[in-house]
Amino acid sequence: MGFLAFLVIGGLTGVFTLVFYPGQRKAKPKIKRFLMAALIGFISALASSYVGQFTGFFQSGQMLEWLSAIGASCLIGCLYAIFSSKPI
Repeated sequence: MGFLAFLVIGGLTGVFTLVFYPGQRKAKPKIKRFLMAALIGFISALASSYVGQFTGFFQSGQMLEWLSAIGASCLIGCLYAIFSSKPI
């Protein structure tokens, strides 16, 4: 997987978890939160790929690498949405 694939996968899943996170929201999220969620998703997808390759779970380009990147960015995106939401 290339840099662009990590950017697309991580960015989209990070933003999707921010948008579709169930919870009470008074206003739309601002652009800064969208960019932060996309950046966090990108970094987590990149890190999961490198950690998986370093430990020998998969090689570059395998399907498990894609699933690992998607799962990690969704998990970290949900954690970001949970901890960044302000209590009412």
